[in-house]
Amino acid sequence: MRTDIFARLDREPEPPKIETPRMSRHRIALFGGTLAFYLAIVIAVLMSSWLVTLDWKVMLFRPYQQWPGIHAFLDYYVVLGQRGPTAVMVACWLGWRSWRQHTLRPLLTLGASLLLLNVTVGAVKIGLGRLGPHYATQIGSAELFDGGDIFPSGHTANAVVTWGILAYLAATPRARRYLSAMSALVSLGVGLTTVYLGTHWLSDVLLGWAAGLLILLGLPWVEPLITRAEHWIFAARERLGGRPAPPKPVPAAVPQPVTAGQTAADEAQTQNPVHGAVGAGGRPQAASSRPRAHTAAPAHQSAHPVRSERTPVTPAGSRRPPHADRTPRGGTAPARPVAGG
Repeated sequence: MRTDIFARLDREPEPPKIETPRMSRHRIALFGGTLAFYLAIVIAVLMSSWLVTLDWKVMLFRPYQQWPGIHAFLDYYVVLGQRGPTAVMVACWLGWRSWRQHTLRPLLTLGASLLLLNVTVGAVKIGLGRLGPHYATQIGSAELFDGGDIFPSGHTANAVVTWGILAYLAATPRARRYLSAMSALVSLGVGLTTVYLGTHWLSDVLLGWAAGLLILLGLPWVEPLITRAEHWIFAARERLGGRPAPPKPVPAAVPQPVTAGQTAADEAQTQNPVHGAVGAGGRPQAASSRPRAHTAAPAHQSAHPVRSERTPVTPAGSRRPPHADRTPRGGTAPARPVAGG
């Protein structure tokens, strides 16, 4: 008897199907507000505004020197925002859900969100080229276009997307609320940890939060592509599964119709094979020495002729049995003896 966890899982009922979130008005409003916040952070850094001054004040405060006791713990905690380990952990969980629910949507949604994260965040990082606090060269400068790659914070954006995807794919509203709160706390802690360690500016973390939230809010627009990708993968698996295609039906031979004239000619040829058919002028044509191919009777015709096609046979004599006292027809009656005397 199986007592492991998989035996218990086999007896459990199937979980409810994942509901596909829609782009509602509330979500569109949140997306627009987050996009406006994102652009405001970028413009503030480009203009070297008060936000850049705040970045320098926090960096010169050196939080890792003010509270050295939590440094060792935060070195491990920041791994929750690192792309490799977090993607593996979340992919294992979503892979189990995909196997249980017989769908690839959880894994495809995670892959699509990480792809969008790499493209959008990576493009801004390379385009702005901001240097980190440890590599800053001029106090009060935004350190832009110097070949850096820290703006926005990749750890923060990755924490928002990776842990937020669990809330996005939650099966019930209650689980979605709890997972949303958990992912918000994790991503908030990862962002502040990077500021504590001095690897990112405060504005990097703010932009990272906005970048990750934009991806989560815009995922319903990607849902049709995810559905098509899932159908394509299942169709490819069916084609590559080695299932032989059903054989094509062979068309049956259609018998050629035989006219009455051909039937009569064949019967005449059969009854008089020596003389053959009669040609022009009433002269019989010689039978051909070449053997004729046997023509099979059509399937719809019977092998034996029906009664109406048989040659009528008239009996030669009477069907009545002979009688001693009966005179046959056409004969002379015998003379009766003359009585008298």
